[in-house]
Amino acid sequence: MSEFLPGYVLERGSGSGRDRDRLLTFMQNTYTELFPGRNFPQLESAIARFFSAETPLQWVQCSTRSGWNPIAGLWLGSAIEQGTGERQTHILLLYVMPEHRRKGIGAALVRYAETWAKMRGDRQIGLQVFETNLPALSLYQALGYGTQSRWMTKSID
Repeated sequence: MSEFLPGYVLERGSGSGRDRDRLLTFMQNTYTELFPGRNFPQLESAIARFFSAETPLQWVQCSTRSGWNPIAGLWLGSAIEQGTGERQTHILLLYVMPEHRRKGIGAALVRYAETWAKMRGDRQIGLQVFETNLPALSLYQALGYGTQSRWMTKSID
């Protein structure tokens, strides 16, 4: 573990079952905040399908009476930029627990992801954010991210 921000440390996930469980919890928290009252059974199969050594996981932890506990997570992967065919880093998940937000943790995790992408030779980084997630949109726009394409949906029920 190394100091990430004052009072917080960054630790690489080990790929253990405990990491998978934490990742599932963080993903469920993300979706539950955006879509209250719904269940998300697909998240477990997404983790089973995509979580690997090539999709590193980072935990931000803070010290509590019971030891170090994760309060934020960053899961990275790869995507193909459709216009050029080049590999790019993709932020699969960035989640900060509500009581630790607005302290620079999310921005620091995005900068970490950008550094990781550069180190592996990627020239672009992407992510998906729901248009209703205004705090996340504001963060990404403040960090220089812009819309390149738009994923549009229509209910056909």
